[in-house]
Amino acid sequence: MKRLWALSSIFLFCSVLVHGTAIAADPAKIKIGILLPLTGTFAAVAETQRDGALLAIDVVNKRGGLNMPGGKVMMEGVVADDEAKQDVGVRRFRYMQTEGVKGLGGQTWAPLAYAINAMVSKEPLPYFPVCVMAKEAFQKGKLADSTFATAYSPWTVGYMAGQAAVKTLGKKRIFFLARADSWGWDMRDGATAAAKEGGAEIVGYDEVSLGTSDYTTVLQKVRAARPDVFIAAQFAADAIALLKQVQQMGLNKEMTIFNAFITNVVAKGLPAEALEGVYSMHYFYHDLSSFPDKEVAKSAKDFSDLYRSKYNRPPDAYAAIAYIAYMEMFRGFEAAKSFEPKKVSAALMANKGQFNTVKGPARWREDHSAEYKHAAFLVKGKGAKEQKNEWDLFTVMGSVGGEAVLPTLKSLGY
Repeated sequence: MKRLWALSSIFLFCSVLVHGTAIAADPAKIKIGILLPLTGTFAAVAETQRDGALLAIDVVNKRGGLNMPGGKVMMEGVVADDEAKQDVGVRRFRYMQTEGVKGLGGQTWAPLAYAINAMVSKEPLPYFPVCVMAKEAFQKGKLADSTFATAYSPWTVGYMAGQAAVKTLGKKRIFFLARADSWGWDMRDGATAAAKEGGAEIVGYDEVSLGTSDYTTVLQKVRAARPDVFIAAQFAADAIALLKQVQQMGLNKEMTIFNAFITNVVAKGLPAEALEGVYSMHYFYHDLSSFPDKEVAKSAKDFSDLYRSKYNRPPDAYAAIAYIAYMEMFRGFEAAKSFEPKKVSAALMANKGQFNTVKGPARWREDHSAEYKHAAFLVKGKGAKEQKNEWDLFTVMGSVGGEAVLPTLKSLGY
């Protein structure tokens, strides 16, 4: 009898110990890293990314936190400025590691995202870059097992812009202006591939460095080449400077202007006459009320209303990129029932990697790139007479998506 009591006591003790350990494995609160260039060239875009990330944390916290085996887990966003500098970004990432963040998202500047990806390859951490990373980063063996990118590469941006210009707008003669880095070169290659497929011709090409302010010489070359569409890779402040000068020189009356990738931040930085008639690809636009896919239109409206209630303005494209990224990070935690990077990655890739977003269905490919039904929306800038309010910036002309707009897995070494 004594022996039986002793065995029962041991069993009870072990059960309590195991149960206590399971609960202890999930803290009541965790830290989530948000690392972005909140000062400098990309600051305006980075602010929207930060806001999208913080909104995602709010959404989960307001429902009680993450559903984990040990109970509900609340989250705290740890925000830092990487200044779009390698040394600063790496140092602040290291600091976040010492703070014990369970996951990291961020970057607007692709080279830093690539550097952090290399670091999490050696020291695994769920990492969700919220920028458009270089195509090279998605090559087999280069992307960390725990890195998942909710935005595609510049190659895809260029391909979508080229495809829309040729197939949708019927253009045949293209002048392409790149940026003199992987952003511009990848975009050029994607646009060239789309032009070739559509039977169009690149009749002129030039490239300028990040931060260029005077485009007069380049625009004179564009005019001399007489293209029917001018596609430019410039982004953020560079795009604002370029499009203002395009309008001032009257090029918008001589040819179709196509800024490859745009945001509301850029549109708001332009006079209405410089935005009017400009085509672009938009990762997400808040007003899809006239979009044929009504389910997507409703998802976009619900997200936009939620964002407006917190920030008093509609979400921009990069806010949506960040929101989708962080919501996928959190889905990974809950599906894996763990914060362990390998388990989170495996959970995200389960069920053929399928997930849903504020802009419709998507799936994770083998290269951890998100494939969307609606990868981007073709938009056309509105002039002053068309704009009904300060955020009525574009007319949505359609969308492109599916695996066809991504580089083939074979071309990436898979």
